[in-house]
Amino acid sequence: MFELILCSMLTVFPDYLFRRYVQGKRLGKEINIYTVWYELRWGLTACLLLTVSLITLVFYYHPSTKNVTAIFRTVTILPEATGRVAEVFVGINAKVEAGDPLFRLDSSEQEAARETAQRRIAETIAETTVAQSELAAADGLIQQAQGAYQQALDELATKQELLRTGTVSVREVERLQINADGRKGALDAAVANKRTIETKISSLLPAQKASAEAALAQAQVDLDKTLVRAGVAGTVQQFTLRPGDIVNTMIRPAGILVPKEAGRVALIAGFGQIEAQVMKEGMIAEATCVGKPFTIIPMVVTQVQDVIAAGQLRPTDQLIDAQQIAQGGTLTVFLEPLYPGGLEGIPPGSSCIANAYTNNHDALAAKDTGTGRWLFLHVVDAVALVHAMILRIQALMLPVQTLVLGGH
Repeated sequence: MFELILCSMLTVFPDYLFRRYVQGKRLGKEINIYTVWYELRWGLTACLLLTVSLITLVFYYHPSTKNVTAIFRTVTILPEATGRVAEVFVGINAKVEAGDPLFRLDSSEQEAARETAQRRIAETIAETTVAQSELAAADGLIQQAQGAYQQALDELATKQELLRTGTVSVREVERLQINADGRKGALDAAVANKRTIETKISSLLPAQKASAEAALAQAQVDLDKTLVRAGVAGTVQQFTLRPGDIVNTMIRPAGILVPKEAGRVALIAGFGQIEAQVMKEGMIAEATCVGKPFTIIPMVVTQVQDVIAAGQLRPTDQLIDAQQIAQGGTLTVFLEPLYPGGLEGIPPGSSCIANAYTNNHDALAAKDTGTGRWLFLHVVDAVALVHAMILRIQALMLPVQTLVLGGH
């Protein structure tokens, strides 16, 4: 409507002035409801063509969309394991900081595992002390075996000397030789026993202690997991846990945590696919939101998604027919405030209206720009004012449309 009024002032109105003051045709006489289509045919035809051209020019080079939302992501409150709630620390709509405790699961099993691991460490330390005593005893046994072996060797040597003189029998010497060999075996067994104890002290018991310490650390980790903390600062929503409830990681989450900065960083807009060649990063934009009426927010395009979400394909056991994708998708564009605090006061999830404006300043300043192109680019930049005025009219009418015409 605004474009039609503007174009009529440039076409129909001058045609009427020509008919009135040059040809002397008067409104209501020669120009009436029956003859206006003939008398003002040039102005009406030019108005129609100019209006269509202006609307096309404005909406193509300065696109607009109502598919704008302050999208925000929530964090599901879930423990890492299924369990029964033992204690709850926060309530609904509670403000929490990162690291604040939310609730605690029953930890009797984890505490028992930790106690078992601690006892195992103490047992390993006690075994080390016992092994040290056994090592000292092994040294005594070695000395005793060495003495007995030496005594057997001395007796054997004496009897062998007497055997030459015929004083003792060969049988006696053989018995002493067997006895000396037995004492030698006992000495070797005592030395091997000492080595076994030393290996146990130096390798086995430290390994057992390390395993017990690892089990203790694992038990402590499992115990810490029973206390669920907030990962980020935000607001707890839909949190109705009570002691005794079962929290299941697959079926029943505990609640939702809305991060503090969620939905307050950027607006996500869906522009028509025809704007794919126009939308560029760095374009200036404006937005007005239902959650903050009568306000125009200066924005800037920070990112243009290079794919259309409606065309995505998920592998299944059925072939996808392109006809099944009936509704065309939009071009996803990220808009951030041009100035700090631009989105303050806008609740996350608010619906908005946004305009983006093509800027041809660099092309106009270039020396190699031809006259025709220079004039066309000037027209493109000038008609951005039309769209900016339309957005401000929408900002004024938005509360009326929502509260009065919308029936709320």
